[in-house]
Amino acid sequence: MRIVLVGPPGAGKGTQATRLAEKLRIPHISTGDLFRANISRQTELGKLAKSYMDAGDLVPDEVTIAMAKDRMAQPDAENGFLLDGFPRNVSQAEALDELLKSEGIKLDAVLDLEAPEDEVVKRIAGRRVCRKDSAHVFHVTYSPPKQEGVCDVCGGELYQRDDDSEETVRTRLEVYHTQTEPIIDYYRAQGLVVTISAMGPVDEVTGRALEALKSGQ
Repeated sequence: MRIVLVGPPGAGKGTQATRLAEKLRIPHISTGDLFRANISRQTELGKLAKSYMDAGDLVPDEVTIAMAKDRMAQPDAENGFLLDGFPRNVSQAEALDELLKSEGIKLDAVLDLEAPEDEVVKRIAGRRVCRKDSAHVFHVTYSPPKQEGVCDVCGGELYQRDDDSEETVRTRLEVYHTQTEPIIDYYRAQGLVVTISAMGPVDEVTGRALEALKSGQ
């Protein structure tokens, strides 16, 4: 199955992408992982991407698309893949269509995770991370530490990352609405969009997604 996963920041895309890819036995291909892998292996595309990132510029679409093309050509993606974070805009979606067409394959579905904006802000802005170990993550509402500001696991100080502030989250949401949301209409015109609620327990959302993909509704 070939799937594109979309949704606003804070909708749980990363969590659901990992779980769905495992259940469907297809590779989870995320933009972040593509960049990290190419940069760490010092591929030509990685060096090119890093040069833009070091200069504080956005990596051009053609570089991202070339990385995605290379990854989708790997043997483990022969029977499908789940794309997370790509395509990020309509021009990337059009390029992906051309790429898949040239390979004689097509997308099966575009899974759209929906979450109310206020809930997204609450989810992200309430996150607190341990300074000693960033793997220790708490939430002021959903999973608060026993002692405010102190990590339950190692006693480290809990803090709010700069990119988790409400102001930053709302800016990220604005970027999502402006750049990424239009791809939902683009794919809806092709009859590919399957929309589900991203609200509720993680297991429930995963089950909802699998059922929706299965029924195509």
